[in-house]
Amino acid sequence: QAQLVESGGGLVQAGGSLRLSCAASGSIFSFAAMGWYRQAAGKQRELVAAITRGGTTSYPDSVKGRFTISRDIAKNTVNLQMNSLKPEDTAVYYCSADLVTPPWKYWGQGTQVTVSS
Repeated sequence: QAQLVESGGGLVQAGGSLRLSCAASGSIFSFAAMGWYRQAAGKQRELVAAITRGGTTSYPDSVKGRFTISRDIAKNTVNLQMNSLKPEDTAVYYCSADLVTPPWKYWGQGTQVTVSS
């Protein structure tokens, strides 16, 4: 049973930056992929960044060029650097981790990011 704990959320002005961290209870290599999702009030949860076990990253167009996902293997953490933040980035951000066998997705508890205009 893996545990994911996010940190680093907060309030920032538009144009500012925040760095989120997700600490896993075990080796991040045990997961096929890890990612960051966000859910704004009244909206569906959406993927904002993902990184595979092999290190391949992916982003939706809405954050490409502004968000960067990275990992610290020694610390078993996955980070999300968010630059040029916009008010529409305001949401609760969740860390996720995917197992393939058996197929399962772990979630963190979420961390609030608020971007003021």
